[in-house]
Amino acid sequence: MANPIGIALRRVRAGHHKLAWQDPALQAPQDFQLSSPSFRHGTPVPQRHAGKRVGGQDLSPELTWTPPPAGTAELALVVQDPDAPLPRPVTHSFTLGIDPALGRLPEGALSDASPVAGLRHGKNMGSLGYFGPAPVPSHGPHSYIFQLFALDQPTSLRTGFTSKQALEAIRGHVIARARLDGSYDIP
Repeated sequence: MANPIGIALRRVRAGHHKLAWQDPALQAPQDFQLSSPSFRHGTPVPQRHAGKRVGGQDLSPELTWTPPPAGTAELALVVQDPDAPLPRPVTHSFTLGIDPALGRLPEGALSDASPVAGLRHGKNMGSLGYFGPAPVPSHGPHSYIFQLFALDQPTSLRTGFTSKQALEAIRGHVIARARLDGSYDIP
């Protein structure tokens, strides 16, 4: 059954131009690649990685990356929905302290109880760590943009930081970046 609120808000979108990826202070070459065995770039994010509100498990997908450039001290990952009917994209995860040598984060690693040492998660919609896609029903497809930034120095923020604090901490320190786009829709 169609959701009248979702239908009424179909044209209201934060916009891809407001993603962290578009921030002039975060610009750098795409010198490495980000991928997932769960979905290919530009394809739907599987149900198990969606939010609990829409029947998913809120389980972050496994992510893999090619080696970032020499001089990378830390990786920062931000997952955003630029199609949210809000003034800015919704951040679904902001994680700092990723060791570039890992080459991958296992499924579920972006949770607040992550099995990966050293990860620090920001607050997203009142909770820590990843929360999966859960767009307004009938709003149309939403994009979920996984943005991985290679930093020339480690960050010092503690778990519980805000997206604004994290963006301020990484501005001017991005030496490379990688991106993986997924989508999710609730009819």
